[in-house]
Amino acid sequence: MVAIYGRADPRPIHPLHAILLSFPFPLFLGTLASDLAYHATFQIQWHNFAQWLNAGGLLVGAFAGLWALINLFRRETRGQRRTILYFVALLAMWVLGLLNAFIHAKDAWAIMPEAIWLSSISALLAFVAAWIGFSGIQTER
Repeated sequence: MVAIYGRADPRPIHPLHAILLSFPFPLFLGTLASDLAYHATFQIQWHNFAQWLNAGGLLVGAFAGLWALINLFRRETRGQRRTILYFVALLAMWVLGLLNAFIHAKDAWAIMPEAIWLSSISALLAFVAAWIGFSGIQTER
């Protein structure tokens, strides 16, 4: 027998939201890996890979952030600290990813070391957002 004290989350994450949330972390992590590969080899194609992966993370992250923004104003989740923290993590991830896109718009030689720093922070924030977003999922036994 399991006893639960306190208020549980009203409902788990929507499946479509879960799909959108699962993409930014691997895409921003791929951006970081491509930046590290470019830093090690100076092959221009790694810079191109990083640009595309970052753009994909921004695109899907924008939809996940929009979903989180709408969740902020729902009656069931209004004022919950977890919901606010989740939205702030997604917003910070997206803003730093956008700055990273601006850095990647430069010549490939000129992106180092800012690209590595922005890619690593964006990937970390995407991980934090995914952790917060998926931590509300309740499994049945």
